[in-house]
Amino acid sequence: MRTRSGLARISLAVLIVFAIVAVFVVRLVDIQVVRADEFNAASLDKRGREVTTYGVRGDIVDARGAVLADSVLRYDIIASPRVALLQKDAAVSVPADLAALAAVTKQDPAVLYAALTADPTSDFMYLVRGVTLDTFEQIDALDISWADAQREAARSYPNGQIAGNLVGFIGTDGPQAGLELSEDQCLASANGSTSYEKGEDGTALPGSEVVSKPSKDGGTLRLTIDRDLQFYVQQRMEQTAIQLGATWTTAVVIRIADGHLMSVADWPTADPNNVDDAPRDALGSRAFSTPYEPGSTMKALTAASLVDSGAANPGSGVVAPYSLPQADGSSISDAFYHDTMNLTLAGALVESSNTAVAQFSDRLPADRRHDYMSAFGLGDYTEVDFTGESAGQLPDADQWFGRTNYAVQYGQGMSATSVQMASVFQTIGNQGIRMPVTLVEGCEHSDGTITDAPSTEGRQVLSASAADQTVAMMEQVANKSGSAPKLQIPGYRTAVKSGTAEVVVNGGYDDNSVVISYAGVAPADDPQYAVVVTAGIPDRVFSGLIAPTWRDVMAQTLTTFRVPPSTSPAPDLPVNW
Repeated sequence: MRTRSGLARISLAVLIVFAIVAVFVVRLVDIQVVRADEFNAASLDKRGREVTTYGVRGDIVDARGAVLADSVLRYDIIASPRVALLQKDAAVSVPADLAALAAVTKQDPAVLYAALTADPTSDFMYLVRGVTLDTFEQIDALDISWADAQREAARSYPNGQIAGNLVGFIGTDGPQAGLELSEDQCLASANGSTSYEKGEDGTALPGSEVVSKPSKDGGTLRLTIDRDLQFYVQQRMEQTAIQLGATWTTAVVIRIADGHLMSVADWPTADPNNVDDAPRDALGSRAFSTPYEPGSTMKALTAASLVDSGAANPGSGVVAPYSLPQADGSSISDAFYHDTMNLTLAGALVESSNTAVAQFSDRLPADRRHDYMSAFGLGDYTEVDFTGESAGQLPDADQWFGRTNYAVQYGQGMSATSVQMASVFQTIGNQGIRMPVTLVEGCEHSDGTITDAPSTEGRQVLSASAADQTVAMMEQVANKSGSAPKLQIPGYRTAVKSGTAEVVVNGGYDDNSVVISYAGVAPADDPQYAVVVTAGIPDRVFSGLIAPTWRDVMAQTLTTFRVPPSTSPAPDLPVNW
């Protein structure tokens, strides 16, 4: 029989148990219900982590799809110092792991150990950043339990200097030059973020990843240039610069039918993978940014304007002395001394006579000559709107005082870029229709849509007849000038004009500082491409020295695009009357 005291003890024990259970229940309700959000947030702060997910910057590709700029995966190797240093054998294993890592990454293990132990409570640090896939795989094989990797995109230029002048480059502060900068709206990606819960060793817990914000890849920028032709032209212009002792060279190849730039080459140029080794003036495209006085290549435009206006025709004649006195006491002279010649307009181009062109120019008022030059695109930016592009200089006609009234007609007293001059010859070769100068065909997005497509609307600058007659006169230069043997391309008729222009030095023209160039179209019977090659401040001042470069670039262009040979003979226009 239970005693009264025994029942009391049992009752007390039951009460104590109930009291303890009640305390736990109240605490449990407080934790799981009343303060659940607070504790969950605090717990997530300790075990949760948010990481950036990188969108991939868009590629830059040539007209055939060859990649000129792309994004490649790089890896940041990260670590948790707290987890690493809490290992039982950390004093031995951590230095050993770091020594193995440093052997792969070419780092100093002592520096790594100092960085790891600087804050033993930290859960995050970079051991090395931006390693390649090959290096990452070597590090991964080390099986360092407290180290992990993050992927990120880095910019790569697989063709090095090829089109480096056009593509530009990415710096630590983002796009810095060229198309990388001007077309950033197409190429730019948008980063996203992903959060996950981590375990004690810092690794993600399976199934805990949540995409907070999706990343977005950039578009593909499609260019008009041809990588293989660009490679050849860049090499040829470097050879030309070395042969002539020139400070710089440029070359532009433009398709006549649509104004597409097939090659824009500059020397010197930069490798976007290593811009630190390039001179500052090579970090863009001189063909767009640096105008020069083009000299006698401008005479082709002058002749076209005269024929189009009805002021002259290829057989019209003037008496051309070596020197032509002016009312202000100055004179206009030709580049080389000669006896007085009776030259036709075609002959003025063949002999490149300043005195003949000056007299022909008198047949057309200055304001109308200015309007023609403007209609060809001189004095204005091209449609490309390239980074750092120059519009050149075309003074208003009321500023053409004295000799300037004539000098602008043979390429002095005004300036233009190589791309602008290529556009002039594209227009002449296209039966007088100037097409928008085009470098970018458009931006292709991941869904297949294309934006930023260029204009394809041309503008009639000359009559087709005037343009064709101008091409015929330029054929006489290719066949009858002193440089004719250097301009022949077997199977093809060519039409060209040379140019030599003095450069202003210390406020005056210097006979020994010139820019020499050749510009023309081929095949002359059905023009497909225009080529302009230019050399700045060569050791020798004769434009004929760059004639072989023009021939080689044009020949390579015709071969690259499989242009059929000419099928009819060139016209034989009179040079003299």
